[in-house]
Amino acid sequence: MKLNIALLAGDGIGPEVINQAVKVVDAIAVKYNHEINWTSAPTGACAIDECGEPYPDSTHEVCLAADAVLFGAIGHPKYDNDPSAPVRPEQGLLKMRQKLGLFANVRPTFTFPSLIDNSPLKRERIEGTDLVILRELTGGIYFGERGRKDNGNTAFDTCTYTREEIQRLAKMGFELAMTRSKKLCCVDKANVLESSRLWRETVQAMEKDYPEVSVSYEFVDAVAMRLVQWPNSYDVLITENLFGDILTDEASVISGSMGLMPSASKGLHTSLYEPIHGSYPQAAGKDIANPLATVLSAAMMFEDAFGLQAEADAIRAVVNKSLAEGIVTEDLAGKNKAYKTSEVGDWLAKNV
Repeated sequence: MKLNIALLAGDGIGPEVINQAVKVVDAIAVKYNHEINWTSAPTGACAIDECGEPYPDSTHEVCLAADAVLFGAIGHPKYDNDPSAPVRPEQGLLKMRQKLGLFANVRPTFTFPSLIDNSPLKRERIEGTDLVILRELTGGIYFGERGRKDNGNTAFDTCTYTREEIQRLAKMGFELAMTRSKKLCCVDKANVLESSRLWRETVQAMEKDYPEVSVSYEFVDAVAMRLVQWPNSYDVLITENLFGDILTDEASVISGSMGLMPSASKGLHTSLYEPIHGSYPQAAGKDIANPLATVLSAAMMFEDAFGLQAEADAIRAVVNKSLAEGIVTEDLAGKNKAYKTSEVGDWLAKNV
């Protein structure tokens, strides 16, 4: 197959981890006789520096023309430390989600047998954890009306959802649950928020279309607690933008490192695949960042965007082998030898 992939490395450690994923994808292409057409484009702080926009129109055209987007991370301290900055890297991420119609973020959380004791949670609490959180990406408080009043002394952010926005995310959740354990949890705050009440009544109305799926409804604060206590009691969870942002980061550390978890953002146009760890500017340029989440995001891309299961399985197998043999970066090495980011990438590509 000929596979057209947009490559958005972004900021911080983004270029470093993306480079390792490219090595692995190219090795997979050789093994399975695929032709990879990579097209790089700027986004985030580097795009602001280059052309004044965090998600330029030229980058959007590259994404639209691609079969999938492999994305690194965006964010830079010079913007984080300047609340008055008129243009910010994160605006590019929101713009990209809107323009590509990426309304659903799919974040799996699972454990690795060789790393189970790296988790901050006890082994008996996390063994068997295999859950997926679907986070709505283009609605809610991040996209609602916002502003200041009273001479800047009062600020407001509005959380707005339409029934249609909820339905399309919930439909994806129900369909995913049907392929797994047929358990779905709708996460909301319906005891307080009107937008959450709309979420709950919308999902309840859809239950009749999926009679085999067992649906539960839980408040977000209770889910935050249970993710620490009994994460293996969940299978598929659906939730709104802000709640999903927080819960997915909480869930990510169950595995032992944020550097291990991949994600996909799916919607109306080209789907995007990215690690969940962010730009981690403190490690940028040091060749110490964990590339495995990005490599596993590439596995999700092969499976989901291209329907190439054997290729996805081969990537996951070599990642598991690297973990079992201790070919890992400093965040996972403990007292053992820590490998450089580039060394891990070279080892993975060689052992595909």
